[in-house]
Amino acid sequence: MAFTGDALLIRGCGRTDFQGGSSHELYKSVHSQIFTLPMDTLIYPAHDYKGFTVSTVGEEMLYNPRLTRDEETFRNIMENLNLPYPKMIDLAVPANMVCGLQDLSAKPVEAISN
Repeated sequence: MAFTGDALLIRGCGRTDFQGGSSHELYKSVHSQIFTLPMDTLIYPAHDYKGFTVSTVGEEMLYNPRLTRDEETFRNIMENLNLPYPKMIDLAVPANMVCGLQDLSAKPVEAISN
């Protein structure tokens, strides 16, 4: 079993367009560290937006729409996602850096009311 964090998601992967991310490094990491594991290795991502909780290396090597491509195509996909900047990222990243401990008074009013 492997816990893949935000690097390899089920039929997807983490974003590389902020926090100094690198599509080259993500591709290299997944292909050299995860896709070299046995095909039946269970993988558990940090989260999934469709409610899936587990996949296998083999399934992702066959069906992942981004990471089944060659690196140049992958980089082009990742560099042209044009997704909005995550609303809570400026709070989440610092909190993650201190294991989730954060100063609640530093949150914007709309974040507290939602």
